[in-house]
Amino acid sequence: MSGQVENLLSLLDLEPIEVNLFRGESPADSWQRVFGGQVIGQALVAAQRTVDADRHCHSLHAYFIRPGDPKVPIVYEVDRSRDGRSFTTRRVIAIQHGKQIFNMAASFQMPEEGFDHQIEMPDIPGPETLPSEIEMREAVADKIPAKMRDRFLRPRPIELRFVEPPSYFDAEKRAPVSHVWFRAVGPVGDDVALNQCVLAYASDMTLLDTSLNPHGVSWMDGKVQTASLDHAMWFHRPFKANGWLLYAQDAPSAFGARGFNRGNIFTQDGVLIASVTQEGLMRPR
Repeated sequence: MSGQVENLLSLLDLEPIEVNLFRGESPADSWQRVFGGQVIGQALVAAQRTVDADRHCHSLHAYFIRPGDPKVPIVYEVDRSRDGRSFTTRRVIAIQHGKQIFNMAASFQMPEEGFDHQIEMPDIPGPETLPSEIEMREAVADKIPAKMRDRFLRPRPIELRFVEPPSYFDAEKRAPVSHVWFRAVGPVGDDVALNQCVLAYASDMTLLDTSLNPHGVSWMDGKVQTASLDHAMWFHRPFKANGWLLYAQDAPSAFGARGFNRGNIFTQDGVLIASVTQEGLMRPR
């Protein structure tokens, strides 16, 4: 399984092509559009490559503008907006076919001492008590068209374990709340920046699904068109992406074919490491 993480780290290892310009590829088995978490992770890598190593990202704010084409590389252009004494700001534009597909602003900070508090982690079952996502997918694989089955069952670099199991078909209406344990399935290393990029990649995997819960639809049943519209993250404390992390998610509102989602990410021992918000398209078909 660690080979899947190696593939992910290779995906995040952008090629420098000029000062402030980087090129990223997509996996050969991508669907019709590039996974949003991939673009967030790669854009964060591009920004980090222009920042001093002793400064780490504390927040990013991104917009998805056009669907990414997995058949061609993505060019990331970094604008060095500001280099201050404590904070560094970057803006990243992702380009394909001569057009913006994504843009992101990110801020980096030197380590500082200060006040420290956090909310408590929800009291829920641990990951060891839950089935893996691949086990859940194997249980419904016979309902998947043969041409899509291999991709549906393929190993992934991020392992998911759902406290509230998703319904791939015949979804029932339920509260707009979701708790998901996740981790990289192999070593990521100690580099703070790289662990943040892996977390940014994973943060887009389940969040939008939470706003579908009250409506009895699933991204698999063909009843709804979904896409990430914007995405924001705040990194609070250091962490290891290959340790179990809890994604506690809720969706306060859906209106106008858009769903608004929030998430807090905790380590298994209850440390709040990051917070996420996202608005996504959820258009009934």
